[in-house]
Amino acid sequence: MKFNKIIFFLLAMLCVSPAKAELRIDVTGAMRDPMPIAIPEFIHQGFFVGQYAGKIRGVVVADLERSGLFRVINESSYIQDFTSINEEPKFVDWKAIKAQVLVQAAVTEMSETKLKIEFRLWDVFAQQQMKGQTFTTTKDNWRRVAHVIADAIYERLTGEKGYFDTRIVYVSETGPATRRVKRLAIMDQDGENHKFLTSGVTMALTPRFSPNLQKITYMSYSGGVPKVYVLDIESGRQTLLGNFPGMTFAPRFSPDSRKVIMSYANNGKTNIYEMDLATRRSKQLTNSSAIDTSPSYSPDGSQIVFNSDRGGNQQLYIMDADGSNVHRISFGSGRYATPVWSPRGDYIAFTKMAGGQFYIGIMYPDGSGERLLASGYLVEGPTWSPNGRVLMYFRQDKPRGSKAAPVKLYSIDLTGYNERMIVTPADGSDPAWSPLLP
Repeated sequence: MKFNKIIFFLLAMLCVSPAKAELRIDVTGAMRDPMPIAIPEFIHQGFFVGQYAGKIRGVVVADLERSGLFRVINESSYIQDFTSINEEPKFVDWKAIKAQVLVQAAVTEMSETKLKIEFRLWDVFAQQQMKGQTFTTTKDNWRRVAHVIADAIYERLTGEKGYFDTRIVYVSETGPATRRVKRLAIMDQDGENHKFLTSGVTMALTPRFSPNLQKITYMSYSGGVPKVYVLDIESGRQTLLGNFPGMTFAPRFSPDSRKVIMSYANNGKTNIYEMDLATRRSKQLTNSSAIDTSPSYSPDGSQIVFNSDRGGNQQLYIMDADGSNVHRISFGSGRYATPVWSPRGDYIAFTKMAGGQFYIGIMYPDGSGERLLASGYLVEGPTWSPNGRVLMYFRQDKPRGSKAAPVKLYSIDLTGYNERMIVTPADGSDPAWSPLLP
């Protein structure tokens, strides 16, 4: 599978020291009042260029609003109409509608196949430009440029990398419960550009993205035996990692993508193993009579979180990368599963089962600060955005009668206030979030 790459040139990045406190959003706080931002119609000439301008603006608006951090002010209240990207904003007009930030942009046709997109970000109250960039790209790449612009705005206003120019691999599910067809699918993080990666002839499960490459691991059942594959998303090249009887989850990559970590049954015991992808040599990290599963590396690769029933029921444990210094970190009521370390290293996300409910939660790596962000009849399988500020997972409601309820993908930020469904053509489960696209 090939994806067009953006060719872009930095026009300007003006970060002049403001006369007042720098405009900044705290993404870790409980953002109940999104920042008001004005995004007027992108300047353009001609009907066909106007169509691209409208579509690019629409994606930028949708990305920013979906983050929960921004409220795009309705266009009907705008006073100033821009006719040129070089036209100075009339800040009094934008203050009048209580805009804190203004996005000024223009789209120009460079040739039959190429567009130039310029944007400038303004602090309305400081009356200063915060950022400016120009992108030159092919017309069929307009959607990706829009995500890149949204990421640039997000980063400038929050101080953290964005997550809009990313993709999601997940398991697309169709058919009755007794004959479920499960195949891998890929889409942009907003649900667009949807494609299938596998045919569905064999069942595909639990895809895991590399933290720094456009590669995934996933499980596939053929002849009743779980096999693990590594798939390069860009080239479509697939390689067999091995057959692993007793495996229930696909391996996860190490932070440098040179190794994978996994759990599988061997001689009646389920332990955690690490495999070097170059040599295919495995090293056993746990040696317990308990069931040790779902390992996930810390971002620096020095530690591993996993779940185990060695204490009597399913709980979360951390160990050093060589398997030493094992200690329990979860002590709440209920059972804990599917832990995954945040790319920032500040939180561990997990699935929790307690009181007949499922929960998606987070805690600090020392086990403190547990917070439950989402709950339901079934919520499971958290995966982190590359900036570590949003989680995606799958949800299924309680069945009504004999018919099973749909399985859908959802996202939620760390405040727990911004839960949104991600629309997919069919049922979806086991999402895996890519790093930012190269």
